[in-house]
Amino acid sequence: MPALGSRRRLLRRLCLSLAALALSMWASPAGAQSPSGGEPGTKNGYLLVPNGPVSQEFDAGFSMYVAAWPMLQTYPGQEFQSGLFGTWMHPYHETKSEEKLYNTIEGGLGWWRDTRFATETPKFITGGVALNFSAWANGPGAGKGRDWDNPRGKYAVVQLSPRVLWPPDGLNLKQGTNGELFGYGWLPLPLIDPQPTTDGAPVPTGGQSWTLFLNTDNLKGPIVFFAPSFWSRPTVERPDLAGMFLDARPSKANRALQMETQFIPAVLATAEDGTRYARVARTLFPANRQGPAEAPKGEPQEGEVASVTVHKVTSYRRAALWDDVERWFDGGAPASGRIDAEQAALHPFPGRGGSTWRIAERGAQREDRIRLDWDAIATPTAFSEDTYGLRWNPELTRQVEVDGKACVLLPEYYRLGEDQRGQPLWKPIAESAVPSSVQFDESKLTTPGADQHGPYITPDDPDSVWNAPGPVAGPFTARPGDGSEVTYSWYRFADQPAVLKAGLSDEERERLQSRVELLHRNWTPDRDYLPPPESGSLAEIDPALIVTPPKGFEIGYVPIVTRQAAVEDE
Repeated sequence: MPALGSRRRLLRRLCLSLAALALSMWASPAGAQSPSGGEPGTKNGYLLVPNGPVSQEFDAGFSMYVAAWPMLQTYPGQEFQSGLFGTWMHPYHETKSEEKLYNTIEGGLGWWRDTRFATETPKFITGGVALNFSAWANGPGAGKGRDWDNPRGKYAVVQLSPRVLWPPDGLNLKQGTNGELFGYGWLPLPLIDPQPTTDGAPVPTGGQSWTLFLNTDNLKGPIVFFAPSFWSRPTVERPDLAGMFLDARPSKANRALQMETQFIPAVLATAEDGTRYARVARTLFPANRQGPAEAPKGEPQEGEVASVTVHKVTSYRRAALWDDVERWFDGGAPASGRIDAEQAALHPFPGRGGSTWRIAERGAQREDRIRLDWDAIATPTAFSEDTYGLRWNPELTRQVEVDGKACVLLPEYYRLGEDQRGQPLWKPIAESAVPSSVQFDESKLTTPGADQHGPYITPDDPDSVWNAPGPVAGPFTARPGDGSEVTYSWYRFADQPAVLKAGLSDEERERLQSRVELLHRNWTPDRDYLPPPESGSLAEIDPALIVTPPKGFEIGYVPIVTRQAAVEDE
């Protein structure tokens, strides 16, 4: 035993020595300061939210409420990319395929490098991904690339609601949204029947139209859906994969719940003694939960501030909506559209969580990115079985006001040190702990000159699906709060470009038109469709995007955005 203990001590000393060597590689020699203002860096990674599993019988989609807020105090430019809390919905397979079959719905709130008209307020995208990223679809008219001759997803999302405009840059929330809950879910509807062929090829397309339902303060109900052919098109070249994608498969009942951050700007600098320091762009969370004087276990204590970030993550059986709608379309009684909460399962929060956020110089390899001491900053908390959030260390965070609403400001400054195992770790510090010899160039926390604000323009060929048969009214314009002007026209539902590109016969399009007219006539906007939240207030869609159909076009017509451009370009 003594010999074994000695070997363990030697091994531990060796590991600590290697860790120290790795740390020294990150620290400059004593006296070697960083160039004036430091080097540009980045913070990225995931915030992880465990949530309890449910039975796979709940395989017909999900819904949840996520907080919407301005993640950075000042929008830094188009290199910034981060989602807020969201998920990935994959098809379910009884056995795992040896081949990579990645296809998913992974949209949500956030900011992306191809967002052309971004502000501090997040936008929402649909985020559909066809086989192994061969195409993706972020909303009506928005997909992979900008080439309309090779659309790769730009015709995948069908406009269903007659009450909202969906710009190609993303669905805008009301400017100043901060901490309110954005309710959304994806459930299948039997809008388009299964087809024996796909784009004329002898491979089938399934009959699941995955439909986005929203629950916001000023917009509720079904908004858009994915044409099933979006998922099945890769099988034209790979017929052996028919039936493997979301057009035909049920959804996985259990999903990851995370916040994915790809780029927040940072600056790294070296002090005279060789110690490394970092400054990160001012990162915010909503201060939407205050501690009462006497708080139960798990709640913020007196004087503490916390953030509610996710609420009521739910999965559904097919009977929650599909069965009633299918009977209705077959001639039965009208379905209310209200999603049946009795056919749902709640994913409970155990109150755990974690972070893989790291700080590094821009362009650093994955192995050179050093993790940030998230545990010192935040405590993952289940405020109740259905509500998850974060409690903040008051010694390292503080409250600030943004547009009249309270936010939690995360630490801006970090010093490179070690964790208890001797591994490199960025530790949060006060600004006063940064030596005077260390200077951070604040301009490196933005990306000036990198932004592109070119307009989104749809094809103007008179023979294209945009103009043949074309719109019935318009064009009209709207100006959301992101500084753009949106041009739109009203189309008969079945004559909108995405439906004309969905691979349907004229008879199938008319059947779809009849079904949508039933929805427009019976599913009114004055009630809930998703099960409502148990607490909190709802976010709003940008009021400029809420529209009323022209007289005579109330049933069976939808607004389609044909152009989006910066106001100064008009």
